[in-house]
Amino acid sequence: MQIHRDWTGLPKEACGATIAMGNFDGVHKGHRAVIEAARNAADAPLGVLTFEPHPREYFASDAPPFRLMNAEARANRLARLGVDQLYELPFGPVLAGLSPQAFAQEVLVDGLSVANVTVGADFCFGKNRAGTAETLRALGRQMGFGVTIVPLVGGAGAEYSSTAIRQALTDGRTHDAERMLGHWHRIEGEVVHGHKRGRDFGWPTANMRMDGLHLPRLGVYAVLVDVLTGPDRLSCQGVASLGVRPMFGRNAPNLEVHLFDFSGDLYGQHLSVALVDFLRDEASFADVDTLIAQIAQDAQDARRLLAGR
Repeated sequence: MQIHRDWTGLPKEACGATIAMGNFDGVHKGHRAVIEAARNAADAPLGVLTFEPHPREYFASDAPPFRLMNAEARANRLARLGVDQLYELPFGPVLAGLSPQAFAQEVLVDGLSVANVTVGADFCFGKNRAGTAETLRALGRQMGFGVTIVPLVGGAGAEYSSTAIRQALTDGRTHDAERMLGHWHRIEGEVVHGHKRGRDFGWPTANMRMDGLHLPRLGVYAVLVDVLTGPDRLSCQGVASLGVRPMFGRNAPNLEVHLFDFSGDLYGQHLSVALVDFLRDEASFADVDTLIAQIAQDAQDARRLLAGR
């Protein structure tokens, strides 16, 4: 998959695609329906047009983190879906100031030369979100590109949405989140140096920051781990603690992952960690020995729940 971070000066092979357009935070089942409709809309390469940062981050930079996935995780997920071209356009004053008509002309036609654009029924675009899916359809007729509008997708009368997935994760309902996503919720990023307490306790962990991401319920999880880079690329099971480590003062939230049956150096490598089962809430213990005993129990519980996966 090729990634482009501008809509001008694109190589020839990046132009003329049929594209799915939206924010695609989480790449949930509703998003996948839009992408599949784009795949079927025209005999052309499949592209996805999205924005970085998320427009909500741009307009409300002081709001609590809400994203289900960072740009790296989104790109990895889209690549797995067979997307050929990813247009990760920089969202700032220029894009925010374009009217719907100017966006269609300058970005979609002059920049990308799109064959067809597919969006969800609730899609809005342009300055002040003035353009709707029907606005885009009318502009497509004027400017010579097709538009496909995909009805909202859901089950039991409720549409799949990033908002509903965030709530499920906040509650620790990992299986409900998986049902809406169509895959386990994953946290992806670089392994950074921590305080190395886990190693001192006999349970070495790979530490990952949660900067800019929605925080699932703080606590301990049974996880599936993919090592995406480095010499030790593999998939394995593990147990992870997501939280602020209350026994050791005030700390920023992070994810500490212990990989079962693995011994190696993961600093600087990128992991993808799937939250499969919520085991227990984060807690503070009377002493280190009690903490170590609980970690051993957590690992045993995680192995049991992950058996056969």
